Amino acid sequence: MLRPIDNTTREVKCLNGLWRFLPDGPGVHQPWTAPLPGKLECPVPASYNDLFVPSLRDHVGSVWYQRMVTIPSRWEDQRIFLRFDAATHEGSVYVNDKLVTRHVGGYTPFEADLTPLVSPGDDVRLTVGVSNILSNETIPPGRLVTDDLGKTQLRYWHDFFNYSGLARAVYLCSSPTTRVDDITVVTDIAGSTGLVRYDIATVGPVGKAVIDLIDEAGMTVASSVKLPAGTINVPDATLWQPGAAYLYTLRVRLYQASRLVDEYSLRIGIRTIKISGMQILINDKPFYFTGFGKHEDTPVKGKGHDDAWMMHDFELMKWTGANSFRTSHYPCAEEVLDYADRHGVVVIDETPAVGLNLNIGGGIFGSGKNVTFGPDFANDRTRQNHENSIRELVNRDRNHPSVVMWCITNEPDSGEAGARAYFEPLVHLTRQLDTTRPVTYTNLQMVPPEQERIADLFDVIGLNRYRGWYEETGDLATAEIRLETELQRWQTIFGKPLLMLEYGADTVTGLRSIHQFPWSEDFQSSFYEMYHKVFDRIEAIQGEQVWNFADFGTGPGIFRVDGNR
Repeated sequence: MLRPIDNTTREVKCLNGLWRFLPDGPGVHQPWTAPLPGKLECPVPASYNDLFVPSLRDHVGSVWYQRMVTIPSRWEDQRIFLRFDAATHEGSVYVNDKLVTRHVGGYTPFEADLTPLVSPGDDVRLTVGVSNILSNETIPPGRLVTDDLGKTQLRYWHDFFNYSGLARAVYLCSSPTTRVDDITVVTDIAGSTGLVRYDIATVGPVGKAVIDLIDEAGMTVASSVKLPAGTINVPDATLWQPGAAYLYTLRVRLYQASRLVDEYSLRIGIRTIKISGMQILINDKPFYFTGFGKHEDTPVKGKGHDDAWMMHDFELMKWTGANSFRTSHYPCAEEVLDYADRHGVVVIDETPAVGLNLNIGGGIFGSGKNVTFGPDFANDRTRQNHENSIRELVNRDRNHPSVVMWCITNEPDSGEAGARAYFEPLVHLTRQLDTTRPVTYTNLQMVPPEQERIADLFDVIGLNRYRGWYEETGDLATAEIRLETELQRWQTIFGKPLLMLEYGADTVTGLRSIHQFPWSEDFQSSFYEMYHKVFDRIEAIQGEQVWNFADFGTGPGIFRVDGNR
């Protein structure tokens, strides 16, 4: 799915701003059939949970957004559609009284084709219902429970707050009826020559196509006229490098006779990703990941995308010396990947498949007695939705040079008997969708290498470890011995690159202790020093990403002090 763009043949109207708003509840019946009652308004993009007084933080179910939209009169003979960058977790879109689309999955975009329903010059009522309900078959999973007062609550197994709503941009768009419908770009390097392989899907009758590759100075360096696929050779190509990004523009123009009917431009980087033994290579050079797991979580807006927060986050990461991050635990806003593309930041791109483990609560404790993979929890329908989340992730992000790896799940119960049957087809699907990037996952600390059932399926093994915090709490000397011993076993058994994708200790800001007690800043500092010494002694460790980049919200509990810090 191509992102909407503004140019000579396409147009985009941003629908961000204040929308009318209504939480679902008793007495709310088919709210899309009339103007929403009441005076509530809600900003888009933003999570709604922390905006209102009294709070909607614990709201379970749907909320309704509504606004009027004018279809520009100049959009004659155009395809007219809506684009939602995300609706968490299920979005239902109504134009006037008609349902036009429904989408399940809270972090990837979807469209609604309005062409048969509207005409240029129309004023239409746009209503969007967004549900935050999760079940054992959704990605991520959850369940509804009823408390002693008869109130419905949502329980889930991931250790971050279930922010919901229209947290990313909404657009009204037009494109020609004969158009570029999709583009896939794969790059390679042969000596000093860059190879740009493209595959272009079109709709409607095309007389001629011109595909140009344009450098950052605005000069056309190579061209092609082949459709649907071809290869453009770039002599003396400037490569996209970590910390030294360089982007070319792939411009596709479609003609009927001599008339330009559509144009689409896509920024791309020429680079390669390979696994060699226990090393990860970018452009045939070993790359060592340093950085963070990174949530989208800001005060008031929750997961609402904000360019100022985003840029400041990148500045802070650069200040720390980070060269990478993981989009834990869901696909981030695409504006974040655009920024990473432009600035040479390396990204591990993750699906929302977190919480596929009934034996942990908030990432902390487990009984080891609950069956995750089976008909009662992660079943065939769950896997189908997981497949769809992988398809949508790869489809959205495959052309971003900053994205170097797919992470298809975080901390599943990978030692359980049913885990392999569940994950093997998902790994196979990911490789079918993209043959150029390695596939990884993150192993939970409770599953040692001898009990691990799925690690051999993956190209890179991600590990989340909290020795000295959740285990051996406060005893860093013992934790160091056990951590190094375990990592040596992972290296010996699997012989693959290992990434430490989570490690850290919760810390109360300003708490100091000469005795380095847990929760103090001094203990946190010593914790990291110990881990870094161990990493340096393990050949297979190819990267370290601290948990977490910044404080983030969690559900209520006695193991967190105002969220995860």
